[in-house]
Amino acid sequence: MNEIGELFRVTREEAGVSITEASKDLDIKEVILENIEEGNIGCFKDIFVLKDYIYNYAKYLGIDSNKIIDEFNEYMFEYTSKIPLKEIEKKIEEQNNEKEKNEMISPYTKEPRKYNKSLYVLLYTAVILFLLIVVIWSIRQITIAKEVATVISYVK
Repeated sequence: MNEIGELFRVTREEAGVSITEASKDLDIKEVILENIEEGNIGCFKDIFVLKDYIYNYAKYLGIDSNKIIDEFNEYMFEYTSKIPLKEIEKKIEEQNNEKEKNEMISPYTKEPRKYNKSLYVLLYTAVILFLLIVVIWSIRQITIAKEVATVISYVK
């Protein structure tokens, strides 16, 4: 990364462009361009944003931006491949623990109840069966009442 930054600085100075002018032309803060030229990738939280800055800066200076991005990718691969897997797992665990600590928990907040879905299915089935029985019974009563009425009218 230092080689890329040095290339940017030398190219910019040979072109007679100040860091302030480059900053205004690219609409990138001077501090960012200075960190790129010094090879300080630790100042950047997002590698993809850094890659975008490098690409635009290389294009601005007339350097082959694709070649610079390839060099940056190789550097990042070498840099990240040297980190032991145990360290990565430990860092991820620390971040997860930190997230849990940052969540506010109120003693007055109740945890939502988890209902048993099978209980609802059983309840709905019972209600539907009850309604079905009531409808069938009502229809039966109506038909019996008609038969009784018909029989009574024949008797008179």
